Amino acid sequence: MSSHTTPGGPAEGPAAAGPRRRLIRELLLVAGLFAVYKAGRMLSTDRTAEALRNAGRIWDAERALHLPGEGAIQRILLHGDGDALVHTANTYYAAVHFPATALFLIWLYVRRPGHYLWARRVLAVLTGAALVLHLTFPLAPPRMLGAAHLVDTARVYGPSVYRAAPATDTMANQFAAMPSLHFGWALMLALGMIAATRSRWRVLWLLHPLVTLLVVVGTANHYWLDAIVATVLLGGALLVVPRPRVRTGSLAVVRHLPRPRRSAEPPVPAVAEVPAVPAAAALPAVAEAPAEAVGAGR
Repeated sequence: MSSHTTPGGPAEGPAAAGPRRRLIRELLLVAGLFAVYKAGRMLSTDRTAEALRNAGRIWDAERALHLPGEGAIQRILLHGDGDALVHTANTYYAAVHFPATALFLIWLYVRRPGHYLWARRVLAVLTGAALVLHLTFPLAPPRMLGAAHLVDTARVYGPSVYRAAPATDTMANQFAAMPSLHFGWALMLALGMIAATRSRWRVLWLLHPLVTLLVVVGTANHYWLDAIVATVLLGGALLVVPRPRVRTGSLAVVRHLPRPRRSAEPPVPAVAEVPAVPAAAALPAVAEAPAEAVGAGR
């Protein structure tokens, strides 16, 4: 029995090592990109005065564009019975952003590999463009802007992911408000799941970016323009990165094509009836032949 089982061990090793190496490579790639992004964001943490000046410009631009005030959404959160609604919004902001994106990429990697490469590249382009804007245009969120008269809901009601002093926060760059990657990643998650699934309810994935938008604005962490800019950058990334070529769509088209009709059987050639006529005419001749022979014998 050992002669049959021994060759099977080495044969299974390379087959299993291939997917394992690809998984390790993807994990290292995603982790490396995220580390570069986090390190790049920290380069603008000490630009407080510039970030506040840009915040005033964004606030004035929104009023000139007649965009609704961020305070309208915050009043809805604070108007609820007790602190449950605003606390839920703060938790959503702090706890859903990264895990939801990670689960999205993991699911695509396992179930839709072609869509995974597409989504990962789009997110990389979007995040890279956002990093450039974070470095060139530091922006304080509306919770830091006195003219906005908004409450820092995370600091007052909790939970909070930021430290009190933005300039000394070594965990996050609080001056990276534009664009809102909370909203950009959430929108890409929804679009990716809509593209990768075939359920008729898949449009409900758009609720995730919608809720995210209301949360980031209502908690005074982002302006409306932060989400608008994120949408524009995501649209550019989707134009740059080619969509995956999915075979299921083409197979579905072929499946509904009409089947080719069978060619009609060739008609029986007319020459097949010709032997029947001579055969019938030859019968009397055969019958008379013995009579002539008998007469001749007489």
